[in-house]
Amino acid sequence: MVNKNFKNVIAYKLIGKNIKPKVSIFLLFSDIFVKRSIYCFVMNKKHIAVVMGGYSSEFEISLKSGAVVCESLDKEKYNVYPVHILKDGWYYIAENGSKHPINKADFSFSNGSQNIQPDAVFNTIHGTPGEDGYFQAYLELIGVPQTSTGFYQAALSFNKRDCLSVLKNFGVKCANSYYINKGNTINLEEIVKKVGLPCFVKPNRAGSSFGVSKVNDMEQLLPAIEKAYKEDSEVIIETGLIGIEVSVGVYQKNGEIIAMSPTEIVSENDFFDYEAKYLGKSQEITPARITEEETEKVKSEAIRIYNLLNMKGVTRSDFIIQKGLPFFIETNTTPGLSTESIIPKQAREAGMSLTQFFDILVQNALTKN
Repeated sequence: MVNKNFKNVIAYKLIGKNIKPKVSIFLLFSDIFVKRSIYCFVMNKKHIAVVMGGYSSEFEISLKSGAVVCESLDKEKYNVYPVHILKDGWYYIAENGSKHPINKADFSFSNGSQNIQPDAVFNTIHGTPGEDGYFQAYLELIGVPQTSTGFYQAALSFNKRDCLSVLKNFGVKCANSYYINKGNTINLEEIVKKVGLPCFVKPNRAGSSFGVSKVNDMEQLLPAIEKAYKEDSEVIIETGLIGIEVSVGVYQKNGEIIAMSPTEIVSENDFFDYEAKYLGKSQEITPARITEEETEKVKSEAIRIYNLLNMKGVTRSDFIIQKGLPFFIETNTTPGLSTESIIPKQAREAGMSLTQFFDILVQNALTKN
């Protein structure tokens, strides 16, 4: 019956024969067309794995970032899969809470009914292995695109000493610094002579201000070093710059590198520590209360650093504005994306929803592939 009516439709339309097909056949083919269109739309949705967690003290913050990304990604364009990368295993976490192990050979996993091969990975891991290059290198080896910068750039920027050494050679203004490793003889007088007081003691490879101390006198220096050693065997000690602390997000859109409006950080504590960042002990004012000239200088420097380090994805660079000039502190290649974080606030200040902003990052990753 269907074949006969289909022939009648063709004859009526193309040959002009006086054959009138049944109206129902039009409804039938209309229904088939709609269903096929819906099927093609669903099948064309990209599979996006949002990775979160990590192996460092920052894993809980990363889980919050990942949850925000999963909630915000456009579900009409993407099938979104939360994936936990933890010391006890790598798992896709289904809506019912069930865990499905990741096949590390190709980063595929079961969603309970079929095997899923992600088209791209949205990286929200803070600290190792997602911010120091290991995870990026793994994904590059197996050919899965991801939203953050490349493995070398991630490793370089995560190592504060190495990053500062590179940028200083390009004339980027930075604080004076002193380096020590666990097991080295600690000469307190020599440290103070080099960096002065107050100074900041930091783990060389850590984030979210874990292990960081502000030291105001000599007696505080050794305990601060021991605290930093709990996070890393390498420590960096820097001069305490006096000025306005600001943070600048940078990303790419349609090949253009864009710096977002700087955020001024006013901590209730001695500095922008973990409590200030994540427990509401600070004011984060966007746009920063600095002059237009200072704003342009720090945005320009953030873009220059992004270019010098050959970055991809979104970064957040921190500066101290001292006597009108931006002094670089550090750059983060998987910055926080939780509701308390700076980048989401800067995106909103730029007139973007998180859905729009995250879509830019995903599309950049898919285009890189």
